[in-house]
This record gives sequence, C-alpha cells and structure tokens, in this order.
Amino acid sequence: MQTNGDALELLDELSLHLYQLLHERDYDPAAIPEVLALTLGVRDEYGTLPQTLEYACRRLRPDLRATEDEITHLLAGLSGRYVPAGPSGAPSRGQAHILPTGRNFYAVDPRALPSQAAWAVGQNLAHEVLARHLGETGSYPEHVAISVWGTSNMRTQGDDIAEIFALLGVRPRWHPQSRRLEGVDLIPLAELGRPRIDVTVRISGFFRDAFPHLLNLLDEAFTAAMHADEPEDRNFPRKHYLADLAGRLSDTPPEEAEARAAYRVFGSAPGTYGAGILDLVNEGNWKEDGDFARTFVNWGGYAYTAADAGTDAREDFRARLSQTQLVLHNQDNREHDIFDSDDYLQFFGGMIASVRHLSGTQPRHYFGDTANPERARVRDLGEEALRVYRSRVVNPKWLEGIRRHGYKGGLEQTATVDYLFGFDATAQIAHDFMYEGVAQAYALDPENQAFLKASNPWALNAIATRLLEAQDRGLWEAGADTLAALQHLLVESEGLLEERGEQARAGG
Repeated sequence: MQTNGDALELLDELSLHLYQLLHERDYDPAAIPEVLALTLGVRDEYGTLPQTLEYACRRLRPDLRATEDEITHLLAGLSGRYVPAGPSGAPSRGQAHILPTGRNFYAVDPRALPSQAAWAVGQNLAHEVLARHLGETGSYPEHVAISVWGTSNMRTQGDDIAEIFALLGVRPRWHPQSRRLEGVDLIPLAELGRPRIDVTVRISGFFRDAFPHLLNLLDEAFTAAMHADEPEDRNFPRKHYLADLAGRLSDTPPEEAEARAAYRVFGSAPGTYGAGILDLVNEGNWKEDGDFARTFVNWGGYAYTAADAGTDAREDFRARLSQTQLVLHNQDNREHDIFDSDDYLQFFGGMIASVRHLSGTQPRHYFGDTANPERARVRDLGEEALRVYRSRVVNPKWLEGIRRHGYKGGLEQTATVDYLFGFDATAQIAHDFMYEGVAQAYALDPENQAFLKASNPWALNAIATRLLEAQDRGLWEAGADTLAALQHLLVESEGLLEERGEQARAGG
C-alpha cells in the first residue's frame, strides 16, 4: 500500500535525479530533453517540467553563482559606491526571485500585508496549532500569545499576521486591483466551525517602526471580534473583554477601562528595542522566573492600538500573560535556528518564563515551521530543540565545518552553548543528555578542545564556565567524571588566558 509520504519521497528522488543529470551536463538547456527522457522515460508531453528546468539553467544557476558578488558589493558599499538594489526575502524558502544575494535589499509595501499567499500559510498554521492543542487537551485554547518580528514578516509577506487573523476568525479584505489591504471582515461562526481564539501579540521594535499600518489593522480585527454580538463561549476575545470590564477594571473610569480591556498588541516603549532577557542571562542577574517576568513585562508592556502608540500598559500585559495557555513563535526559513540567535530565547523563551511565573503553570509552547510554505508544520518547542540539537548542535559535520573558521568558529560554538543555556533557563526545554552531549562534543572532545586552545581559548573558557553554571543552577545534573573534567578544563583555560595576556603585554 502506497502512502502520501511514499509519493512525496518518490517525487523528491525524481527531482534530485533530474538536477544531478543536468549538473553532469553543466546545466546546458539543450540537454533538457535527454535528461527528461532518462529520468521519466520517453513521452510526448512532460507538462511544465521543460520550462522549469530551462529556468533553472538560464536564470537560477547564474543567479546562484552571482552570490559571490556579496563581498564585492559589501566593499563597494563601505567605499561609498553604488550597490545594486533587489527585493528582500529568504532564498531557502523558494523565493528564487530575490537572487542574487548581496544587493541593497528593499522591503515590501506594508499595505499589501498579509498577502494572499501569506493568508493561505497563516490559515494552515492556525489550523495546525488548534488541531494539535485539541488533540493534546481535548479543548481549544482560550488565551494564546505570539511573538512577531518585522524582518520575518518582510520575508513572508505577513505569515504571522495572517495566523493571528485566522485564530481570531477574521478574513483580510484586499483591493481587487492594487491587492492592498482595505480592512478585515469577521468570518461567521457557522463558517468558522470553532470559537474565536483570543490572542496577545508581542511585537518587536522593528515591527512597530516598519508596519504602523498593520498595528491599525490588528486593532480593527480585535475590536470587531470583541464587539461582535456572539455567544461568549464561541467568542473568547469578547468573553475576556467583558470579564475584564466586570472584574479587574470595574473601578476604573469607563472610557479608560474599555481601552485597557481591549489591549492586545504590546511592545517596547516608543524608540526602544529588545526584550532585556539576554542581559540577565549574560550577567547572571537572575535567580527565578520572577526575574525574567519582571524584565519581560517592563521591556514589552506598552500597548499599541489605532489610538495609542506605546501607552504604558504593563499591568494589563501582566494580566494578559497570567491567563495565557499557549505561546507561539514561527520561523520562516532554515538559514538559522533557535540556538544560533539570542532573539528566540529573549522573545519566545522570555514569554514562556513570564507566563509560567504569572500563571503558576508551564504553558504549552508551539513552534511553527514554514520553511516550506506549502507544508507548514507545528512542533512543540521541546521537539524543535531536539531536532536542532541532533541536526546541528552536536552534528560532527557542522563542528568540522565551523572549525574551518578559526577564531570565529570558536565564537559560534560559544554562542550555541549560551543560547541553549538561555533557552533552558527561560523555557525549560533542555534535557540532561543535551548538556552532556555539548560538554563532550565542544569542551572535552580532544580534537575540538585542541582547536579551541589554539584558535580561541576565550571560547573554551566561556563554554566550560557556562556548562558549570548550568550545573550550579540545577539545569542539569552532570556526571561525576564530566563535572571533574569541566572543572579541570576551566582551570586550564584560565591559565591559557593568562599566558595570552602576558604575550600580549610583552608584545606591546
């Protein structure tokens, strides 16, 4: 019996074979008929495959080769000379039109977000999120929180915003000619087939600056949902809006209460950026979840609506997070992962830690993967952490490749350990064997240890220090042998740093 997976695997194999044959023939367009016949057999019609392969030969390959111009254009820009312009996006996500890279990229028209393609992806993400939550708990989540970044929405043309709309049960309305957004319309409950989900949005500072129009559109969507004349058990935004008016805001003047009960989009204060979590982690200035929650709320508790641009609403943000059941974040490409950027642990991890502290319960946390827009996937953050750990963090091929970069390779290893530690401190998603694996592969492996001693002893010292901090804070329980080896390595690395310092002073 053949499954859909079998069919997809066969299609992948046939596609690979086509391009391998083209590669052997130096991507000569004249070889396309031969390549098709060898792969699919002789036939009268191959559909659109000849045109696709011709595009790969005539356009895609030259554009990929031209990515070597990145260095040329960088040097030109630093010299104040012209750099060719091009659209922004992620080549690994199928956006071949942005190639070659290395150009002075421009963004998108904010009034065209979310695009119709992004709306399709956003609906799929919302469906996957709700289906998974329903399967795991037997019910729909009433309170969902999501972190939204500006650069990713530029690349995707608004996947995150489309997902928020889909969860709310509102449909974008585009101008038929310009394809710009004119507004949103409520999807009738009968058509929606489920309750409207209440969403708290934590935007980045860049998103705030780049997409002011979308802030107004989000406010329109939330307002429409909250004021719809619908049963509260089928409209969670309205249910919670009315509950706030009757409860925690009952003694507040009516106009102020209505505004605060409607806050759903939060971010940094005007003119400021970030989430503040990284400083806590790097300096070790935290003891418990309350420290993360305090920082996360203080940095991101400013409300944005059509009428308010950064109103101090930390009390309301705290109230929203205290009721959150599910925290979401999406990644739109495979060019990076959750352990090679501090933003993931700050925004996603920081939100999880804050919800855990304010609600008293660890929330569910789902990670949306839209690297292939046609097959959007939603994983538990713990599953994503394991995937990245196995595929990159302790992958010998990655370690071998990163060592070719000398000092910078050591820095990348240090960053990976730091971000794994920071994500575990906030989201609690790392297992003991993950720390053990990192300790063995990065600090105690003879080959990698020799590389760090020679190329970047500061990285070796930082890795050993961070792993021992994880042990001291109870994030993992190291084996006696591993613990002793790391302690010995820390002392040895400090000696190496002293030697480097003396050499530098003598040379000066």
